[in-house]
Amino acid sequence: MIEVLVVDDDTRVARVNAAYVEKVPGFHVAGEAHSAEEALRGVERLPRVDLILLDHYLPDRTGLEVVQEMRRRGHQTDVIMVTAARDVSTVQAAMRQGALQYLVKPFAFAGLRAKLAAYAELRRTLEGGGEAEQAEVDRIFGALSAPSEPGLPKGHSPTTAELVRQCLLRSDGPLSAQEIAERTGVSRQTAQRYLKLLERTGRATLTLKYGDAGRPEHRYAWATRT
Repeated sequence: MIEVLVVDDDTRVARVNAAYVEKVPGFHVAGEAHSAEEALRGVERLPRVDLILLDHYLPDRTGLEVVQEMRRRGHQTDVIMVTAARDVSTVQAAMRQGALQYLVKPFAFAGLRAKLAAYAELRRTLEGGGEAEQAEVDRIFGALSAPSEPGLPKGHSPTTAELVRQCLLRSDGPLSAQEIAERTGVSRQTAQRYLKLLERTGRATLTLKYGDAGRPEHRYAWATRT
């Protein structure tokens, strides 16, 4: 399990974010904090913290100052900023100080889920260790990005497209629309629509699985796996 410390000065928001985290498979909330001091104390005293969802506007210090102090104390805990701060200078400072991602409030569950799924994919990539060829380096640096699929038609969400993409990437074999729906929380119809789009644009491959009777089942796999 990936242990997460949720930091937000608003206790209600912290509870909501913690509930979101618990809904994502493979993630567990290690604790909540509502100030910079509580966040630093949590990093020091909790048995394990792998990731911090960190608000910027805290009552005693800013989130970026929390990151600076953690690094000064030798803690290399990963950080995803989750904040209403959207000025470019703050975003740039977060990037320079090592925040892995930046999620702007307000956001829906799907937005956070996509960030957490990408983070889990990054951890899996890094766990292999050893040396990396250029393709592997590119995959590591790109693991947390969630770009829009090129040429997304009107009415298609980049976040949903990324959820489906991550699901295909993490799978050991082809998946059906129903399996995608169960793993991502979208409807089967939505999963089918995005899978067909990915297949049309060459990002996913389609195979047919024939049963004893009836129509063959459509199954999809990511086409550019490295």
